Amino acid sequence: MNEPGRRRVPGSVIWAGLLIAVAVPIAAAAFSPQLAWRDPVYIGAGFAGVVAMSLLLLQPLLAGGYLPDLSVRHSRRIHRWVGTGLVAAVVLHVGGLWVTSPPDVLDALFFRAPTFFSVWGVIAMWAVFGAALLALLLRRLGLRFWVWRLGHTSLAAITVIGSVVHAVLIEGTMETITKVLLCTLVLAVTVKVLIDLRVWTTETRRKKKA
Repeated sequence: MNEPGRRRVPGSVIWAGLLIAVAVPIAAAAFSPQLAWRDPVYIGAGFAGVVAMSLLLLQPLLAGGYLPDLSVRHSRRIHRWVGTGLVAAVVLHVGGLWVTSPPDVLDALFFRAPTFFSVWGVIAMWAVFGAALLALLLRRLGLRFWVWRLGHTSLAAITVIGSVVHAVLIEGTMETITKVLLCTLVLAVTVKVLIDLRVWTTETRRKKKA
């Protein structure tokens, strides 16, 4: 039962807040002066990165079952679809940058780029690919679920850290204030979910029924 004097936040308020947190950074990026005189491929690559950052906010919320009006099964299903979208956004982001400047992308992939943000971007890219691969191979690997979960969430955490550092350091499409706020939300939600799910133990979180 709910504690006396405490009120639950309506689901509509939570969904509205999530929509604002995701949509505002994307809208702000649309008015970025960095887009002036850029070709369509570069702009598309930049927006793919912004979308990927926004999807990173959804993933832990879905994994932890924090979104209202969604059953655990539906949350996990949407989590998989959002994960697919995240991988696609990363591929479009890197692919677009490759089209505009192949030498810069090669230097980044081989950790030869002089820019520090490139290193974190590449780390995040390989981490998200690894997390997606583990998700695809869940049944084939034959691992105990808690071992698989630890590996998957560890790679997801590396993805979040690498993406946040990459986004904060780079002066690109994203507007500064909305970028910092989104990155802070992504980090806070990820830490909250990792703690609640107790991913470092063999135990699973059990939701208490009122």
